[in-house]
Amino acid sequence: MRVATFNILNGRVPSDQHVDPAGLADAVKRLDADILTLQEVDQNQHRSGFADLTSVAAEAMDAPHHRFVAAIHGSPGATWVASTGDEQPDSAAYGVALLSRYPVKGWQVVRLEPVPFRVPMRFKGRLRPYLVTDEPRVAVVATIDTPVGECTVVGTHLSFISWWNVRQLHQVVRATVDCREPVLLMGDLNMGPDRAAHTTGMRPAASHPTYPVDDPSEQIDHILVRGRLATGESGAPALPISDHRALWVEVG
Repeated sequence: MRVATFNILNGRVPSDQHVDPAGLADAVKRLDADILTLQEVDQNQHRSGFADLTSVAAEAMDAPHHRFVAAIHGSPGATWVASTGDEQPDSAAYGVALLSRYPVKGWQVVRLEPVPFRVPMRFKGRLRPYLVTDEPRVAVVATIDTPVGECTVVGTHLSFISWWNVRQLHQVVRATVDCREPVLLMGDLNMGPDRAAHTTGMRPAASHPTYPVDDPSEQIDHILVRGRLATGESGAPALPISDHRALWVEVG
């Protein structure tokens, strides 16, 4: 079976920043994944034409089992609050999604707190550090009945603040301690392969640079495995949307 992860940048085309749901559908079809995790997913956001991007991807993938999990409600960068899971299902939100062609036997949500204070960050072209406000993050865990047996699949998108995302990743791993193996942890972890493997104790299933899309120089998107699961061919294609490349691997 093929598993994949993709930070979709809200379905935006990097060249002019317009949101292209048809481009998202095309990208998902090209990936042809049986299990897919997505990051930076919009639901009912003005910037993405009030589309439900999870549903767009699910239809393109022919995935009857899927779930969007909001990290925040409201508009990122404007007025937003951390999601609790109790909000109205059709409200504007932003988060992650997990989609599967195979039956999902159970779902779990792991909410990841942001750094509780503004953090100085250096950006190219700025002489002085800039204070940034971190956002809440979230992980979704699915128990999936696959052709190779029952698997646990985790999709997440961690903070861009390097010392905090390690803490978040430890929390995600702890949430899978009692889960059935094999475990697949997929997503934009905002860290390199060595740190991801060391933090999780899991082995990388695919090693390809994924960012930036045109001339990728670093791998911050990962597929990690714990347990007995063979890995085969993999790739990181550039697709019609996003500033990231998707990452996929054949497992069995």
